[in-house]
Amino acid sequence: MSTYAYDHRRVQTAVIGHANSDRPVILPMEADELDLWRKAHPTYTYWCGIQLGGCGGELSGKRYTHKVCHFAHHPSAPICHRTANGESSADHLFIKRGVQHLLDKQQVRGKVQTRNFGTGPGDAVDVDLPGTRRRLRFQLSALDYRAWRRATDELTEDIADLDWIFGPDTPVTREIAGRHGFCLRVRCETVGGERRVHIGAETHDRAGSIQWTPLEDCVLTPSGLTSPPVETIRLSRPRPRPASFPLQGGFVFAPVPAADAPPSSPFASENRHLLVADIRPVDSTVVRALISLPGDTVPPLSEHVYRVPDHARMLVLEDGHGWAVEVDRYVRLNAHDAQRTGLWTPPPGALVQKESGSVAPQQPAKSTAADIPETSPAAATTATQSTPSAQPRPLTRVSTVPALRDALADIARLRSTTTWEALARRLGLNLSVLSEAKRLDLLVDVDSPLSEYVPVLSALIRDGSGGPLPYLGDLLDRLGVPYAKHSSKLKRWAVVETGRAFAAYGQPARAMGPRLDLTPVHPLRQREAATAGSRLRAPLVPGSTSRRFTVVATRPIAAPAKKRHDERISGLIAELRDLRPKLTKSVRKSANKAITGAQVWLGDIPVQRVPKRIKAAAQPREHHIRALEAALKAARTDITGAEFLARHQAEQAAQRPPKQVSAPKQQAPTPPVAPRKEQELLASELIRAASRGEMICLLDLPGGRTLPDVTLRRHLTAVDRYPRPEVPLLSALVTAPDGGPTLFFRQILKDLGLAVPHSDEVLMMIWRREQERAHAAYANPPRLLPPRLVPAAQESQQPGPRPT
Repeated sequence: MSTYAYDHRRVQTAVIGHANSDRPVILPMEADELDLWRKAHPTYTYWCGIQLGGCGGELSGKRYTHKVCHFAHHPSAPICHRTANGESSADHLFIKRGVQHLLDKQQVRGKVQTRNFGTGPGDAVDVDLPGTRRRLRFQLSALDYRAWRRATDELTEDIADLDWIFGPDTPVTREIAGRHGFCLRVRCETVGGERRVHIGAETHDRAGSIQWTPLEDCVLTPSGLTSPPVETIRLSRPRPRPASFPLQGGFVFAPVPAADAPPSSPFASENRHLLVADIRPVDSTVVRALISLPGDTVPPLSEHVYRVPDHARMLVLEDGHGWAVEVDRYVRLNAHDAQRTGLWTPPPGALVQKESGSVAPQQPAKSTAADIPETSPAAATTATQSTPSAQPRPLTRVSTVPALRDALADIARLRSTTTWEALARRLGLNLSVLSEAKRLDLLVDVDSPLSEYVPVLSALIRDGSGGPLPYLGDLLDRLGVPYAKHSSKLKRWAVVETGRAFAAYGQPARAMGPRLDLTPVHPLRQREAATAGSRLRAPLVPGSTSRRFTVVATRPIAAPAKKRHDERISGLIAELRDLRPKLTKSVRKSANKAITGAQVWLGDIPVQRVPKRIKAAAQPREHHIRALEAALKAARTDITGAEFLARHQAEQAAQRPPKQVSAPKQQAPTPPVAPRKEQELLASELIRAASRGEMICLLDLPGGRTLPDVTLRRHLTAVDRYPRPEVPLLSALVTAPDGGPTLFFRQILKDLGLAVPHSDEVLMMIWRREQERAHAAYANPPRLLPPRLVPAAQESQQPGPRPT
């Protein structure tokens, strides 16, 4: 460190070789250090580089003993208007060189370039990584939030993700730390004639100092630029909260019955309730939205209306992708106030209490205001059921059928099911007075006429045990669904039709799958159906006096009249046939199904009266193209997985130690090896999952539901029996039923001779890194393999992740 005051009028940085060079250098400030520098680099020439914002003229190093050594222009040099002359004026070139060395060290293909945004050539350094479709931006000049947003939109147009690394501390760095829990920083430190680049991780709370890591010790992974502090922060950071702002004036709300908030909603939180509610702000209309309530309170009931007086906040996702309301305090309204909101109507004959403490006329005279609780919508409903004089409101088919149809459509839009009791509460009707036959008549009118393009909404109604209605077969029989009355597949039919309703009424709507065919498959039943002819029940005609009648219909056969010629489909069939001999049994079966369906559509296979061929012939051309392309993609993935498996087995065989003639007296016990056939089957399943970028639940493994945990652990240990740094641990792809690592993952690490971490946090870090390594190694094409975090047991006295 120099003891002299810094001279701002002198030039401290230059480039080596020529005016357009990007090789930066800092002239040592001390005379003895400058002497050593000149002896080490006698042939260097120094220039006021163009990439430093200089004039391009040649510089010479001036040696002083009474002041700081510095560069000086030659007398014949042009007039220089360079403003940045200090040590930091060449940081962008040092960062560029450091990142390029890191790319070469990890053998990553990338492009590094400096950017000038108006204040100088060192405003930013961009790093493009085409192999991972990722970009790094080292932002060295200050910028505001709106400029940062514009730059983010421009940089992410053609890539998957973007990492920002900031030099100065600005409000934007605090904004990013608030969004993601941390922010990446960069700084340079002078060491002789060099500036060493360091990467830091700044947390959102800013409680501790920034943890800095030399750039050469960082790692470029598919998830971005990482270092040990960044790995720890990413593992432990909390889920970012959406942006929020206060709401003034308060509002009232009523939870929507039988409507569940999506579990993956960005507004969900572990310590809060997330509900779907009808919300009415002051002087506004009713809107249906998500509402977040404190988790330490009992969730509000849909039979009540509640008021939020204050302290409400609106949670907003970026770019208008959604919003919710966060509430910390709410009170329940009485029946009179709830009725005035328009969100609730008391049933007929209910005793509505207008003022708190007032007594209804039907109450006994000995009751006082203190003895009567505040009347709520639920209390009013109870009064209706217990009061003999209360009469149900007349139910007319003209008004009830549209209300039922709209209510079921709303329930399908929320991807939920319902019961008769929930429907009655939702519609404010007393449906308990209806017999089963009258309920059946109502549902027939709701779903008439039957259409293949409209789902049967009655499938959304469940009985008390969660199954379909007990009279669903009679309902479908009256709608005209063949073989429905005595079918054994009604439960499955209700599940499929529920999915069709979710797809048709979802937001946004999706294409519906085909309706489940209830045609019996038993030969005797088929002969009886053929003998009886094709007399099928026709849909109910609304307003007719007879509830049913029959028509004679013939089953159409959608076979092509002549052969079709389609080069696209024929080419896909030929390509799939070439790959078929290399496929496993399950993938080959799917490929055969796609090929057969396409050949039926082309006319190469006769349709006859085979139901599957009739259905395939009726499908459009695009359906068969999608089926062939999906089968072709699955076939390529299957072949790639098989090649990876063969390579994996060959590498393991090469790594096996030679057999010893005489074993030593004391030999460390080795983990038992699973049978070779089971090991190969398990390794094949894990490699396929890795090639698809997925994980496998422990219960979905071969024998996962029948074998004990000890046997499963032995099989997984056998798959990774010879761990090497360049081979990932496939056992990390296996998850417990709760989604985390298996209970015996620590034991697997111990059996493999690796260090066993003590803390769950470190174990989770190792587990996730091995998953990332497996997905990268078996991708098609393979990606850069991140380093392993867990060392061998003999290399670490204190087990734990140590980046390599």
